[in-house]
Amino acid sequence: MLRLLIVAFFLSASAVAQTVTLSDAQAMAIGKRIWQNECAGTASGLTSWNRGEAFASLGIGHFIWYPAGAPGPFEESFPKLIGYFASHGIRTPDWLGGHCPWKTRAAFMADIGGERMKQLRALLVDTVAVQARFCAQRLEQALPKMLAAAPRNERERIRVNFYRVAGQHLGMYALIDYVNFKGEGVSPAERYDGHGWGLLQVLETMGDGPALPAFSKAAAHVLAQRVANAPKARHEAQWLPGWRNRVASYAD
Repeated sequence: MLRLLIVAFFLSASAVAQTVTLSDAQAMAIGKRIWQNECAGTASGLTSWNRGEAFASLGIGHFIWYPAGAPGPFEESFPKLIGYFASHGIRTPDWLGGHCPWKTRAAFMADIGGERMKQLRALLVDTVAVQARFCAQRLEQALPKMLAAAPRNERERIRVNFYRVAGQHLGMYALIDYVNFKGEGVSPAERYDGHGWGLLQVLETMGDGPALPAFSKAAAHVLAQRVANAPKARHEAQWLPGWRNRVASYAD
């Protein structure tokens, strides 16, 4: 079933950007896998705020939502999801239209059983397939961004590796999941010691051989490098085992 997702990406061999078109069944299948990766498939996991972070992580992709006055180095994606809902006729509570109303993790956790949190979880449980399509839209936009950001002599390798992965049975799941997990890798703000950890860096790092094992291995390497370069105060080593398990699923 997931193999059908590659069709739209091969409409033109020379094209830079393509359209990912998912059927309802395909969107739900990918959405459930991403939900399992981020939240163990639980409703409670859809509304999270990790220790040591300055933002809420919401939805199947743990989309980032910052409180007012607390921007950080990572791309904020939850407001874009709310805009995507609106563009697809999905009504959301008015309070979701601004900054995250919980200013700290302590305030967020204190309200975990509150009415707003219940509304939010109900919305996110009911829109798994739509969230997957939102994730796929980000992948549509990723390749041209990555090629523009890459050195000219690396662009063909990145393009080839992208399509090597996309052509595999689980390839589109792997690409959609990773770009929403760790981004495109093009933002200068998303660097530790000059090294990024997004999809661009994984495609640059890929070796030869079967595409999905090569992609999975490269992703594990890039994430280990991120942890090694991260500020010690972030304690990112605590997340590495889970990250490795996640990217291992790409080669299953």
